[in-house]
Amino acid sequence: MTDPVPVLRLEGIVKTFPGVRALDGVSFTLLPGEVHALMGENGAGKSTLMKVLGGIHAPNEGQIFVSEEPTVMTSPMHAKAKGVVFIHQELSLADELSVAENIFLGELPLHAFGRVDWQKLYADTDAILKALNVGFDARTRVGDLSIANQQMVEIGRALTVDPRAVIFDEPTASLTDSEKVVLFDVIADLQKRGVGVIYISHRMEEIFKITDRISVLRDGQYSGTLHTAQTNEDEVTQLMIGRSLDLSRAENTHQMGEIALEARGLSCGKLFRDISFNVRKGEVLGFYGLVGAGRTEIAETLFGLRTPSSGQILLNGEEVRINSPIDAIRLGISLVPEDRKDQGLVLGMNCRDNMTLPQIGDLTAGPFVNEGAEGAIFDQYRDKLDIRTPGWRQIVGNLSGGNQQKIVIGKWLSMRPQVLIVDEPTRGIDVGSKAEIHNLIRDLAAQGLAVIVISSEMPEVLHVSDRIVAMFSGQIMRDFTAGEVTEDNLIQAISGISAEKVA
Repeated sequence: MTDPVPVLRLEGIVKTFPGVRALDGVSFTLLPGEVHALMGENGAGKSTLMKVLGGIHAPNEGQIFVSEEPTVMTSPMHAKAKGVVFIHQELSLADELSVAENIFLGELPLHAFGRVDWQKLYADTDAILKALNVGFDARTRVGDLSIANQQMVEIGRALTVDPRAVIFDEPTASLTDSEKVVLFDVIADLQKRGVGVIYISHRMEEIFKITDRISVLRDGQYSGTLHTAQTNEDEVTQLMIGRSLDLSRAENTHQMGEIALEARGLSCGKLFRDISFNVRKGEVLGFYGLVGAGRTEIAETLFGLRTPSSGQILLNGEEVRINSPIDAIRLGISLVPEDRKDQGLVLGMNCRDNMTLPQIGDLTAGPFVNEGAEGAIFDQYRDKLDIRTPGWRQIVGNLSGGNQQKIVIGKWLSMRPQVLIVDEPTRGIDVGSKAEIHNLIRDLAAQGLAVIVISSEMPEVLHVSDRIVAMFSGQIMRDFTAGEVTEDNLIQAISGISAEKVA
């Protein structure tokens, strides 16, 4: 039996930027009907390789073959015309247009004289939405959809053509568990049609659930390809970063102090109600629950982004009023937000200015900023957090996800808070950088900081937390100590099965 003809083959791809060799002779093969994971640390070259494949970057060396035909990709539209479709992690939708207009953007069906055939547009779109099993229609304004549903619109774009290959870049980052099931069904249907799928993700459980092969990049070079059924997480991790990781539950080796922050009967409309908990100095308190459980909204209330409808917030035993982030910062509460790119960083600004942004008023004398003081702050936290950047002038948008997250954490640590709230600390970050962030969180607690970690990943919240608050539908169901929590009772609590409440 002859081997199938690859739908895509990349041979010896080299891509250089000023002072950087981003890709160094990378080869990759995608077979028809397979789901092929592309993995590597942030900065390993995955995105650059895909941009070469998509016609955004021209390679300095190497060739691209589509069904063994040599091809020079000149643009994303050219790539799509060749049957190579991208589902990007960063949404590229027009909020003011309808779902139909977004899905067929640039390819609207036309009547004679260039008029849009709206009837056909909506009918074709509704057929795609039916296949995706979503709860909105073709005429819905995209800006009115949730982030998860906007991601489904992005996926719908891939179904407008008869693709040979579909590339998914972190497609589940904003999806609920039920929406993930729909996505995986879509991918399975693409497989049945003989379409090759490249799946880029840092989530090992997804990789081992849906992929056939795993290819790994490391420092811009090809590290190897493994058959998913014949490997394990440790082998993949070693291929990615050159070492094994200890993902066992962290043990608390330091003494906790007094209660730093306490909430009593805190409510915020329909978002959450009657929330009571505390976190001590030197403690990591994890919040775990399904999307919509109210975890992020509690963090936003503690940081002054939302106004509670009832209840109390106490800091060091004294009741405080937090009406704005300025109040929270003044009281020593800092928030590393869920979406670092939209809420935590100014991507076009350099590293130093991002890190000192919240305290720029204190670093200003008259009309001038004290650049020496700014530089000293950046140098201190670059070294402390091991931020890998050529220098402070580097634009933050050019850093890897892990280093971007360290910039956000450094920004708030430089404010010397008493309480640090970290929402989804490792979203979109590779396994090596995850371990660094986890160790950093534990180290901060060991230094006496009270840390609240909100995470959608069970292994993460189990690994870093001293206690775990389990939430369901705006309520606290259980408050577990590290010694009593198990995966089973945690899942029960966040599913609303357990009726036990925190006293």
